[in-house]
Amino acid sequence: MRVHIQELQEGCILSEDIFSMTNRAIISRKTVLTKDLLKVLKVFLIEEAVVEKTMINGMPFVPAEIIGDAKSAPETKVNESSFLDTFLIGVQNYKREFLAWQSGLPIEIAKIRNIIIPLIDKMERNPSEIFTLHHLSTNEDYLYQHAVAVGIISAFIGKKLNLNKGEIVQLALGGCLADAGMAKINPGILQKNTSLSSEEFEEIKKHSTHSFKMIQNISLLRESTKIGILKHHERLDGSGYPFGEQSNKINQTGKIIAVADAFHAMTSQRLYRRKQSPYKVLEMLLHDSFGKYDIQSIQALGSGIMTFSIGSRVKLSDGQIAEILFVEDKSPTRPLVKIEGTQEIIYLEKNRQLFINEVLK
Repeated sequence: MRVHIQELQEGCILSEDIFSMTNRAIISRKTVLTKDLLKVLKVFLIEEAVVEKTMINGMPFVPAEIIGDAKSAPETKVNESSFLDTFLIGVQNYKREFLAWQSGLPIEIAKIRNIIIPLIDKMERNPSEIFTLHHLSTNEDYLYQHAVAVGIISAFIGKKLNLNKGEIVQLALGGCLADAGMAKINPGILQKNTSLSSEEFEEIKKHSTHSFKMIQNISLLRESTKIGILKHHERLDGSGYPFGEQSNKINQTGKIIAVADAFHAMTSQRLYRRKQSPYKVLEMLLHDSFGKYDIQSIQALGSGIMTFSIGSRVKLSDGQIAEILFVEDKSPTRPLVKIEGTQEIIYLEKNRQLFINEVLK
């Protein structure tokens, strides 16, 4: 919806880029507005903005006046919630469950299914949406956002690997519950704003074992899902935890959740690190972390993230908008592009300081 700037609140999510006097956005779409960003809008004398109908806390945004509606996505019917709305509401529902686990209550698998199944349905209709989830991470609710995101990203990878619907649902449940054991970790450690001590990190590493204990008697979860939850922090080279096991002892579910978990964590805003482009993270998983993660799972994720083709418009890491001219099979995340406005042609493979931030619709 399009609203006047004075109507905006902290937690509103931009649907479209905000421009001022140049062709470069001063604030990008999907950005969660903060007090500082609201001040930026006023400094640049921005009068109106297009925002989502749901705020980052899962609550509806109800301004006093709406100037007009943004164009609806073709796959979204009137009165049907969007992927983003469903995700944000799902995060708040997961948060309620997590707080219940912290108080000692058991996991109610039916409630987790009610969070993840609608997201699977929407992901299948509009898969590119999962590559915008990193924009929605906040320091306050990251733990809950991460759980739901890992669930749906795991499901996406499973679908790309041609698993059947039942296996995809199990993957989504496994991804969503992989960090359930964080509820058994000292809240003081989870809420810490500075780097963890070695002792605190060792405590955090126990969460996968806690997760397994919490779900081991849930009959609706397959044994492979339970083992995957236990081993989602194992690495193919034996450098992971809790057992330091290598590739042949890690099941497919564990390998898929590991990739989904790393991908969302590396692309998300964290207290100690700025969010990174999904395209850059994909390269890092393939190259910098070679030998740690399952290549098939990374390639399955990559087959969805590399949705651009010749003629697609992309936003680069320096804010410039470009058009794809040529894509090479050996380096699909680094195509030949032409910058809008200047018409400069850049080969990203030879300009490693630049990378694609996102594909524009």
